[in-house]
Amino acid sequence: MSEPTPPISYTFEVPTGYPQVFVPPPPRPSRRYWLHILLLLLTIGTTLVVGARLQYNFAHNLPAFTTDDFALPLFPIRWIWQSPARLLMGIPFSCTLLGILLAHEFGHFILCERNRVYATLPYFIPAPTLIGTFGALIRIKSPIRSRQALFDIGIAGPIAGFLVALPVLFWGLALSKPMPADVPGSALEFGYPLIFHLVHRMLMSFTPHPAALNNLYLHPIGVAAWVGMFATALNLLPGGQFDGGHIVYAVSPRAHKWVTRASIVALIPLGVFCWMGWLVWGLILGFTGMRHPNVPQWPDVGIERRWLALLAILMLLLTFVMAPFRGAAMFGS
Repeated sequence: MSEPTPPISYTFEVPTGYPQVFVPPPPRPSRRYWLHILLLLLTIGTTLVVGARLQYNFAHNLPAFTTDDFALPLFPIRWIWQSPARLLMGIPFSCTLLGILLAHEFGHFILCERNRVYATLPYFIPAPTLIGTFGALIRIKSPIRSRQALFDIGIAGPIAGFLVALPVLFWGLALSKPMPADVPGSALEFGYPLIFHLVHRMLMSFTPHPAALNNLYLHPIGVAAWVGMFATALNLLPGGQFDGGHIVYAVSPRAHKWVTRASIVALIPLGVFCWMGWLVWGLILGFTGMRHPNVPQWPDVGIERRWLALLAILMLLLTFVMAPFRGAAMFGS
């Protein structure tokens, strides 16, 4: 356990006519390491189960996601119980997915530490979903004392996750194969964001007989990369208390409310015509995101961070897809 540290006072220089900002951080409580470790171990187990099924289906030319009688259940715990050694097949998927999630959350955590903001270690959420988890999160339990700190903490997670997911994407697409002609249709098919199309186009120049992206059987590592990119897009939605909302508030606190409303309005037609899940995310923005926790207005984020905000926009454009899923199955995220 870490020892509590005494509060440290910070005073920022602000323009003439504005009061100085003085926000001492609260004492740091001790962390419950056992809970973080337990949740991580459980999530390793659930993602290994899912990864083993994905690898088995990939090797035997079975649909990746299906509920038909000839295939494994979507969460085949009984199949694993019959032969626990099958979990070894799930290592590639589990390691790559958890690596992306860890990178994202520790990006936030490390910047919290650098800015003397108390945050918990990542909480992983194990679940018998199509990817074996509902993701991960950290909780910030002390005030963020400047817009600069808010910006750095908000953007660090998406950048770290994206930088890990990108080489994983190259690896996953390189291991993928053309869809065999005799494979039945899957209950769920992915829609691919722009980053998938760009990487696939780059790899096509090194492949003698390349298959179209929509006719590719995605390797489990590629599935993990897809989940990582989709999670990046969700976190960068510009509004509320998502990472994208924190970035917007840091750059322009007055614009946050209006950008959040615009995001909700944009998600409604996407939910009606492309994927109903966008309606859920619109509701989340509406119920939790209209107000942002107060952060001192000064000092300003500066021109360098405003340019860096363009990187967040670029990552959103590269990872966002209007119709992420096609089919009847639903996806935990």
